[in-house]
Amino acid sequence: MFIAYAVVAVLLALMAAASAFLTLTKNPQVMATMTKVGVPDSWLPGLAAAKAAGALGLLAGLFVPLLGEAAALGLLLYFIGAAVSHLRVKDYALGPLLPLIALPVAALVLRTAST
Repeated sequence: MFIAYAVVAVLLALMAAASAFLTLTKNPQVMATMTKVGVPDSWLPGLAAAKAAGALGLLAGLFVPLLGEAAALGLLLYFIGAAVSHLRVKDYALGPLLPLIALPVAALVLRTAST
């Protein structure tokens, strides 16, 4: 189970880190989505930091199980919040968020099962 967790954790960490980078650098696609959802520009550094912290926590979780579980839970809550923000403005195109919600769930299950 640990190998499966490691694969999922690294994949999710890469996705979260990429999302953090794109948010921090104000990628035009990301900015269009943030504007549509109503996220103020002043929140972008904090949101990017949360995703980056989740990515680092997942990687550290390869060595410290509780940290990996906390990071996966944090990212799960972050992306559920993102989905709620989209639904709040009646943006039902949640396809890109689905893997970002499914992977933390898988990481939590696999990390718990491997300890």
